[in-house]
Amino acid sequence: MTLVRFQSVSKRYPGVPTPAVADLNLDCADGEMLALLGPSGCGKSSTLKMAAGLESLSGGEIFFNDEPVSRLAPGARNIAMVFEDYGLYPRMTVRENIAFPLVARGMARAQAVVRVDDALALLDLGDMADRPVQGLSGGAMQRISIGRALVRDPRLILFDEPLSHLDGDQRVTLRTEIKRLQKTRGITSILVTHDQTEATAMVDRIAVMHHGVLQQVGTPAALYERPANVFVANFIGEPPMNMLPGRVEGEGGAVRIAALGRAFPVDPRRARLLAGRSGELTVGVRPEHVAIEREGEGRPADATVRYRESRGDADSLILSPFAAPDVAIGVEVPGPAAFRPGDRVAVVLLPERLHLFDRVSERNVEATS
Repeated sequence: MTLVRFQSVSKRYPGVPTPAVADLNLDCADGEMLALLGPSGCGKSSTLKMAAGLESLSGGEIFFNDEPVSRLAPGARNIAMVFEDYGLYPRMTVRENIAFPLVARGMARAQAVVRVDDALALLDLGDMADRPVQGLSGGAMQRISIGRALVRDPRLILFDEPLSHLDGDQRVTLRTEIKRLQKTRGITSILVTHDQTEATAMVDRIAVMHHGVLQQVGTPAALYERPANVFVANFIGEPPMNMLPGRVEGEGGAVRIAALGRAFPVDPRRARLLAGRSGELTVGVRPEHVAIEREGEGRPADATVRYRESRGDADSLILSPFAAPDVAIGVEVPGPAAFRPGDRVAVVLLPERLHLFDRVSERNVEATS
């Protein structure tokens, strides 16, 4: 039963002017799997290493439940780590690799056998238990690495890019397996990844980091539907969200959003949020929420198809709007679609699907209310 809490945690490296992690306040609930997600250099790996005791803190404290752990050695924290490179002993068997942490701790043989057999069964590794790990597939070796972590009955498991060395099929299979195992055992877990698909598929909540600063934390659905700022909006979702120049306009008490040469009405709730605000906004809309119609099907054309990429069940299009020819609008439509480069189309945007960001702060207008 472990709740992990980062309280005003920071990390600075000598000779580097900006902190790797700045004033991080974040909880990982008991039994939860939390992802630290962001691009290279965002501070996620430094955060994981501080939780593991592999890096010292420059400020703040990390708590396991109510116990401060920053001064505890890694071995005293009862954590387990699963790395991208497996870290197995190639000449040992599968069983011996999983048993190694228990042997190192001097656990009684009978108790160790029970734990190892349980891990082998849980991971469906029984048929290869007595084979050397050398020569096994990457997916099998990572399952063994997970078994070695689970067998210790740790307070916390830290996953550091555990799927990055695997091919596509193995990644899909193993991320499902990791999620199943984590929920079966109910062990508090933190996953570091730069892959938003991996994070979305595996975890309960995602903490998005950028330049060492926590941008937003929430469920995958919450981050997709209500991104806190432009960075999160672009980082969550594939393809990334379209960002269009827009303005707030008001006339006769009505509030409208102007973008792409037209004005969109807003619902009463948004009208209240925008009351008193004027000037420029950034208007976001996801490619899957942009609809298009061929010229002559009822709406006048207001864009040209610049590029089309077939993806099987969906086609990805890039449009150039007449009102802003320098702006590229990404669109996802069911495939195979009949649209081709050069086609003139009408763009259909639903006001309720528009995300509104302050042009200067880049914060979501609704998140700052």
